[in-house]
Amino acid sequence: MTPEQTMRFLVTLRTRGVSDKRVLEAMESVDRAAFVSETFAERAYEDVPLPIASGQTVSQPSIVGRMTQALDVQPRDKVLEVGTGTGYQAAILSKLARRVYTVERHRALAAKARAIHEAMGLPNVTQITGDGSRGLPEQAPFDRIIVTAAAEDPPGPLLAQLRVGGSMVLPVGVSDAVQTLIKVTRGPDGFEYDELLPLVRFVPLVEGVEHD
Repeated sequence: MTPEQTMRFLVTLRTRGVSDKRVLEAMESVDRAAFVSETFAERAYEDVPLPIASGQTVSQPSIVGRMTQALDVQPRDKVLEVGTGTGYQAAILSKLARRVYTVERHRALAAKARAIHEAMGLPNVTQITGDGSRGLPEQAPFDRIIVTAAAEDPPGPLLAQLRVGGSMVLPVGVSDAVQTLIKVTRGPDGFEYDELLPLVRFVPLVEGVEHD
């Protein structure tokens, strides 16, 4: 990003509710243009979702920022991301957490994300091709979980893999038109649910693995 682009990018994030200094610094350090095709490179710093391969999208930066801010990632945290895409959200998380595991059901996207992360020198991110709705039980429990696709309800396997005291941010809803961003916190006696943002739009969380 040029200095002018960076300034506009950060101003937009702040005006749309991203105020956490660590999150803003992380987003400033990760060039979104690396995660979109050349066709959309000129729009990489606009606050809009952009299409990527396999019929998926890279979320708009302000939503990425709001979700990351709500997740409240700490430097020693182990984080699980469900829905890698081309790896933009995972790259930002890598600047905030000790370790990031990111699961993508599309093999082509997982490979693309791995190549971008390696080129950026992000050794604390592990990309996995798999069914993200099942989580990653072999690495559980997680301090934080973020889901970048919408399910009707928070998936049971993901709730089970959240440590006590940990939290998960995800969109829930039954259709494209009715999705809400929520935060789930696991306490010693169960789960607390907080609504963060109404009327969001994410691709659906789909079970299984695509051999594309």
